[in-house]
Amino acid sequence: MESKSRIIIGISGASGIIYGIRLLEELSKTDLETHLVISKSAELTLSHENQLKSSELKKLADVYHPVADIGASISSGSYKTLGMIVAPCSIRTASEISSGVTSNLLTRSADVTLKERRKLVLMVRESPLHTGHLRTLTNLSEIGAIIAPPVPAFYSKPKNIDDIINHNIGRILDLFDIKNELVDRWNG
Repeated sequence: MESKSRIIIGISGASGIIYGIRLLEELSKTDLETHLVISKSAELTLSHENQLKSSELKKLADVYHPVADIGASISSGSYKTLGMIVAPCSIRTASEISSGVTSNLLTRSADVTLKERRKLVLMVRESPLHTGHLRTLTNLSEIGAIIAPPVPAFYSKPKNIDDIINHNIGRILDLFDIKNELVDRWNG
């Protein structure tokens, strides 16, 4: 009997925690099993940016893994997943992944995703970027990560912030061929 397809969601401490929340909400509508890991900084960001409690955020996923649990299933390449999305992704997290010197389960899981040649999507949330950041992101792209900063698409004529967030999440789901109705598709 085949197990359910799985996807890993990482949430780092960058501003924009709503992207991780919305991603989990949308994925709950699919047959995918979600595995969540949240950095310590993300817990702090959550308290500043959203009314959701940490316990409520963790319940949005099918499986929650503490960031210090380096021995968790998602830290091993033999544990099959479709890949991983880090939403949002801080420059610190991107830097750890880029160097391969990981200090927690979030960055270890991303490193494993890359080494297994699975899809790793990083919703990098930083601006402006200095040359060191750009080199880090270039390296990540060269080793197989997809750098997907949440950038608004104005052709969809967003009416509010939710429209912008949903469009970005829909485009991320598109990268995994996950059907969604979030994207106002361009028709020319």
